[in-house]
Amino acid sequence: MRSASPYVLVDDCQAAIEYYQGILGGEVKVLNEHAGKLLHAELHFGTGSYIHFAFKFKQEPVSGNKVSIILTFDTEEEMRNAYSALSEGGKVTVELQDTFFGALHAQVTDKNEIHWVMNFFKKQA
Repeated sequence: MRSASPYVLVDDCQAAIEYYQGILGGEVKVLNEHAGKLLHAELHFGTGSYIHFAFKFKQEPVSGNKVSIILTFDTEEEMRNAYSALSEGGKVTVELQDTFFGALHAQVTDKNEIHWVMNFFKKQA
């Protein structure tokens, strides 16, 4: 296997890719456009990590889908900024907190109903 990455269905791929790039940074790779509408795009981070966003057409998310996207940050400030932005209009499921495993940790379900698990490991700093 070459890689495994999350595949996220959204109502508006252009708006989603712009929204998440504004929060998380990264580089956008456009994969498919049709009649002026963005259908598939990826947001790339670091070395080989990306999130694939796809316009859902008439698809609905699979019932019982238990997938979350985990983010590991380079700095505490970067994590706090993402936590704040993803929380806006969403729901915090685990408050920002120090953990027994040496990380600043939080979990948020954002306004698009995507669940994010966030960590900043303090020993790396």
